[in-house]
Amino acid sequence: MMKKTMTLGLVLASFFNAISQGSTPVVSVLPQPASVQTGAGNFLLKKTTAIEASATDADARRVAGYLAKKLSTATGFSIPVKTATSGSNLAANIRLILSADTTLGIEGYKLSVVPNSVTITAYKPAGLFYGMQTLVQLFPKEIEGSAVAKNVSWTVPATTITDKPRFGWRGLMFDVSRHFFTKQDVKDYIDQMVRFKFNLLHLHLTDDEGWRIQIEGLPRLTEVGAWNVKKVGYFGTFSPPTPDEPKDYGGFYTQADIKEIVQYAKERFVNILPEVDVPGHSLAAVVAYPELSCTPGADKYQVRSGEVIMDWSHGAPPIALIDNTLCPANEKVYEFMDKVMTQVAALFPFEYIHVGGDECPKNFWEKSDAIKGLMAKEGLKNMEEVQSYFEKRLEKIVESKGKKFLGWDEILEGGLAPSAAVMSWRGMKGGIEAAKMKHEVVMSPTNYAYIDYMQGDPIVEPRVYATLRLNDAYKFEAVPEGVDPIYIKGGQANLWTEQVYNMRHAQYMTWPRGLAISEALWSPKQSRDWNKFYPRVENQFKRFDVAEVKYAPSVYDPAFKVSKGADSLLHIELSTEIPDLDIYYTFDNSFPDRFYPKYSTAITPPKDAVMLRVITYRGKEPKGRMITMPIAELQTRATPRRR
Repeated sequence: MMKKTMTLGLVLASFFNAISQGSTPVVSVLPQPASVQTGAGNFLLKKTTAIEASATDADARRVAGYLAKKLSTATGFSIPVKTATSGSNLAANIRLILSADTTLGIEGYKLSVVPNSVTITAYKPAGLFYGMQTLVQLFPKEIEGSAVAKNVSWTVPATTITDKPRFGWRGLMFDVSRHFFTKQDVKDYIDQMVRFKFNLLHLHLTDDEGWRIQIEGLPRLTEVGAWNVKKVGYFGTFSPPTPDEPKDYGGFYTQADIKEIVQYAKERFVNILPEVDVPGHSLAAVVAYPELSCTPGADKYQVRSGEVIMDWSHGAPPIALIDNTLCPANEKVYEFMDKVMTQVAALFPFEYIHVGGDECPKNFWEKSDAIKGLMAKEGLKNMEEVQSYFEKRLEKIVESKGKKFLGWDEILEGGLAPSAAVMSWRGMKGGIEAAKMKHEVVMSPTNYAYIDYMQGDPIVEPRVYATLRLNDAYKFEAVPEGVDPIYIKGGQANLWTEQVYNMRHAQYMTWPRGLAISEALWSPKQSRDWNKFYPRVENQFKRFDVAEVKYAPSVYDPAFKVSKGADSLLHIELSTEIPDLDIYYTFDNSFPDRFYPKYSTAITPPKDAVMLRVITYRGKEPKGRMITMPIAELQTRATPRRR
């Protein structure tokens, strides 16, 4: 009898322990907070729930309004915002409190969820805003919908989160020059990025394909420079536009538009960094005002539509087939830049102006008598010093407007302007060099942060010249070994849009890699763990689905590694970024599912096979896309096998 009683006791203990463990809330937040402690029970949002915010702080009340709108949209509840004065005690279930606790910093917050209330505490309103974003992620995924969801229990697990960012510069660059995106598109992009605590939007406003910002007194910049011929296909391979093709594709932002975008961003605690890319990447400006060029015949140029204008076969800098540069030897160029920078500085309150400086071809400068005269006059030894001369003069113009000068890492060549900050894109090297020279640095290296790159195999992705998978983006570390972190302001991901024609594709390219960059810049370095990150990404996919935000499922697709042995046979190795996926395949032209052969070791195609098809599963659920890989394509990729 005692034995049976003990056995029953053990069973009951095991049962209640299982219940206890099963009821432990799972907190899935991106980016990962600095500290998370889970408690017992849940907070339930009801029709009677109210939000309380400070009556004396307009920013805090605005954050409360954002939260009320977000919660009301999906629940159908009419959630009021009540204002509190010091010492008042309102009947509110959700409280946003500004405190004197400076340890949280400008953007930090503390979120406390208990069964009967939610409290977000911060030193500044930006912290309340980021605490709000975390709170929303704790609600069921249906909270992301734009219509009322039925039969949902609007619960949040009891949790205490203390959080603040690792870096103050957490950016996304949005190229609105290669393809124009509307004012509403930019606002939508801001709304998406703040959900994951990005606080800086870098707008690439000018390039060979379009000048996107109105400058008073220089009307041809937008009358002519903002428009080209629409072409689709693979950018960079298009045929040159013919005279009869209409140049009606493009657009620009009026100064009123810019002010509206800047205010919209400010209300969401986002700074906007404007970029005017010079002296290279300036064809749109040269077409508008040919006198800015060193090269005779520039008046015959046209705004680029994606045709070949550079020869990259010899590496960087490229050899220009037409001259897309401003002329450093022409005083009119500096008058032009002064007028542009005066207005850009007035429109954008952020302390920096980005001036580009990248990929500037110099072969036309080498032929220019004006450049040769400048070199003799100023004692310049080479073309790099010619560009440095331009950058140093431009730095004085930018600083005269009360702004700081920022450029891509090419501005290091030929001598860095005295107070310039550097955005390092060609790997980390330029940033390391600049930091050791005690210049401010923002890291945005191609090998971790270029989200215009393909996310999976070229056979299924929109083709670009390189690949950046999610797990590689997650390895981004903004502070290199041996560099004083005081000079590293933070980092950003860059979305160049040569191959991005619309907002749905911009979303696809940004997410989920933007999540990896967000976590790299917000979360403590020691908390980074791929095996804990990807489940949170998968949870976010469900929320994206509800929000109807497009994202790339490429993380579920296998990678192909192909080699060829002495026997001339192909050896195909398949791997997945996510470790708990199975790969199924076929060579017989049919469509594999989980009843087909499961991949376990390198495979070799049968003699006359023409295609390999693969798909990934988790258990019984298909996860990846069905990929059809021609054997002929694998033959072109094969490398000799090493013993």
